[in-house]
Amino acid sequence: MKPLLLFLLMAQGLSGQVNTDGTITPNDFKGNDTERIRAAIDSAKNTTHKIVIPARNANGSNLWKIDSAILLPGNMTIILDNCIIQLSDSCRDNMFRSDNTGIGITDPVWNYNISITGIGDVILKGADNPRATGDAYRTLTLAPEQEKNRRVSYGSDAGKNERKQKGDWRNNLIQIAYVNGFSLKNVKIEHSHAWAVSFERTHNAYLSDLQFHNPETLMINDVEKKAFNKDAINLRHGCKYFRINNITGINGDDLIALSSLDVAPFYHTGGDVNSYQVTTTRWNGPEDDTEQIFITNCQTNYAGVAIRASDSAGIHHVYIDGVITKARSDIPPPYGGSPYTLLVGGGGYGAASVSGKINNIYAMNLTGDGKSLIRVESPVSHCVFMNGIYTGDADEAVIYKIDKSKTSQVKEVNILKASVR
Repeated sequence: MKPLLLFLLMAQGLSGQVNTDGTITPNDFKGNDTERIRAAIDSAKNTTHKIVIPARNANGSNLWKIDSAILLPGNMTIILDNCIIQLSDSCRDNMFRSDNTGIGITDPVWNYNISITGIGDVILKGADNPRATGDAYRTLTLAPEQEKNRRVSYGSDAGKNERKQKGDWRNNLIQIAYVNGFSLKNVKIEHSHAWAVSFERTHNAYLSDLQFHNPETLMINDVEKKAFNKDAINLRHGCKYFRINNITGINGDDLIALSSLDVAPFYHTGGDVNSYQVTTTRWNGPEDDTEQIFITNCQTNYAGVAIRASDSAGIHHVYIDGVITKARSDIPPPYGGSPYTLLVGGGGYGAASVSGKINNIYAMNLTGDGKSLIRVESPVSHCVFMNGIYTGDADEAVIYKIDKSKTSQVKEVNILKASVR
């Protein structure tokens, strides 16, 4: 190789373009960790469409600290190679967010083909002392354990002038919206500030081999604090064609929540920092229904899969095979114990679900020890629940909190309440 060509290749790698082995990493760039990861992504957009975040940080540590969201463009693969990434104590933002959404973006355009893939042991974690936790209806407090009002959550911003005193969608660790083609594989998420992974209006997604350690308690300077609404995976307005497999969780709320809510007239516009969603909460019709969701092989210490719709919004054609809810002696159960392995329906989110808007829910191989195995709270139709083992204390494995005659073509097959000593 000629000396000039060799020099140019070496300079290209040092300047943060493409290394000689074809990879782009944040270690090729200057700045803080957030700036270097963003620079690597910007470089990859025009070259490899892929970056690698390695275990070893060029600053000499084995940790990457994030001060504000890493924005993910379309046609981008993020390889997490045995690394630990953590939100900094100064961060009040997501860790990863699709770059088509954010504060003030009212009409996002679609992104395509985004992938986050872990190799080996990968940990994504919240801040040691988060500025805010909880959803948009939680008021921040320094001592949530002392509050009688449950609509609170811990945050170091509590009581500070000119700091927002409620949570919002920025507390979700990974926030994806208006993306067609998304995958998240082989990562562990610890202590997200609210929902760990939240999707809005996302199509053709694949989630697999995810572990969550997301209890409702966290230790701040050796003092236990409460952080509420700690779902693991949320699918909200207009999520379609999802494959979710091999999910395990210690969570402070639902392991997987499917929500299609028509909350008129209490809409938020897209990009509203006071909202629990980064896109509008308006239900625009069937395109905002949630459908064609396939869930297999899941286990949690608390609530399993929740399916909630309100008013005319719909959720349909959901297929579930293999969900276990089992309390753990080392993790105090939130709210006095798991309410269900599977929830179908649910109130408190706008007008009651219109009859039949939740339909074609097929769930099999469910095991649970909570307050019910299956809980039906809306006038659902065309559902089959098959092969269930319930080991909790309620009299029945399937509990209807609605007049059963208001449901249509719901079948229970081989659902067993077992006595376990």
